[in-house]
Amino acid sequence: MPAADFLDLPTRRPKPRSAGLTHVLDPGAGPAAVADLLAGAADHVDIWKIGWGTAYVDAALAEKMALLAGHGIAACLGGTLLEIAWAQGRAAECLAWARDTGFDRVEVSNGTVAMSPAEKRALIVRAARDFVVLAEVGSKVPGEQQAARRWPAECRADLDAGASLVVTEGRQSGTVGTFDDQGRVRPDVVEAVAAAVGVERVVFEAPRSSQQAWFVRRFGPDVNLGNVALSDALSVETLRLGLRSDTAAVARPDAVVADTA
Repeated sequence: MPAADFLDLPTRRPKPRSAGLTHVLDPGAGPAAVADLLAGAADHVDIWKIGWGTAYVDAALAEKMALLAGHGIAACLGGTLLEIAWAQGRAAECLAWARDTGFDRVEVSNGTVAMSPAEKRALIVRAARDFVVLAEVGSKVPGEQQAARRWPAECRADLDAGASLVVTEGRQSGTVGTFDDQGRVRPDVVEAVAAAVGVERVVFEAPRSSQQAWFVRRFGPDVNLGNVALSDALSVETLRLGLRSDTAAVARPDAVVADTA
């Protein structure tokens, strides 16, 4: 089947990309579901986070990891599993297992267990020896106060410690951290983080379509979006390209007209 190429759309960088990353959240999908998704969407997925501790209990993990590697998609271990391992004094074992399993990225976070900023930075330093580190900032508890004041310094410190990207907390619900309890973007938080470290070094967790559209309108098609549901991998790409009403102006602001055919 010939590829569609008759529209004037924003140019998207080919993989491997350094910007415009789509980071999906896998809550425990089986290999058949993963293969089905990758058949149509592999070119549009950059980072595949295996979250919720499912990597630790998934008997088919090796098959899934092979599928991701075969499609050039980076596999990232979710941060909560590493937090729990750290709290039990088993961070080194967790990282060694992740390396041997084939993960090339790990998320380092402190949103679940009590971990000081200094302890988080030390964990980033350790993880960065073997992995590309994504450092998450923010609490998983709704209504976090003073995020716009605290997050920029934490982002800078995490990058200085060896993280390659910082991730702003949004969870799967899209109602914490970067968002209020109604799922609305907190612009002061977003702008403070972007100004502190540069938007290209931030992955904004944005699980909801309305949130994804907001970031594309604000920063353009090459904004990094995280915690995207597996089922939304293609639809996020259409938001980036201005193929949906929410972001149609991104494609050609001077040529968005009603269809009169």
